[in-house]
Amino acid sequence: MALVPYEETAGVGLQKFHKPLATFSFASHTIQIRQDWRQLGVAAVVWDAAVVLCTYLEMGAVELRGCSAVELGAGTGLVGIVAALLVKLGFWEMKPFVKSWSVEPGESNQAPQTLRSFIIFP
Repeated sequence: MALVPYEETAGVGLQKFHKPLATFSFASHTIQIRQDWRQLGVAAVVWDAAVVLCTYLEMGAVELRGCSAVELGAGTGLVGIVAALLVKLGFWEMKPFVKSWSVEPGESNQAPQTLRSFIIFP
């Protein structure tokens, strides 16, 4: 169990975790993640580290094509979604969290990329 002591009104930096929806643009797509700190705790919010890693991957700092990778996240799935969109690889998620996010094509009106394989664990 993680313990993150704080007061909801104590700082501007933590207020974003209480917004019900976090929206990001990666891989020419808009990704929306539902957040629920109060009900599900620290794993149900998008942490800055996930956003930084997604930016790092999108910049091409790591060559993903032709590689096998396992992203063992413990959160909202943002990093796995972005990695899957960047290289059209498989993405797996546990069933309770699938309804927590949506992926839309970017403003370029391109067809949405689909994940090559999508497995939902019960």
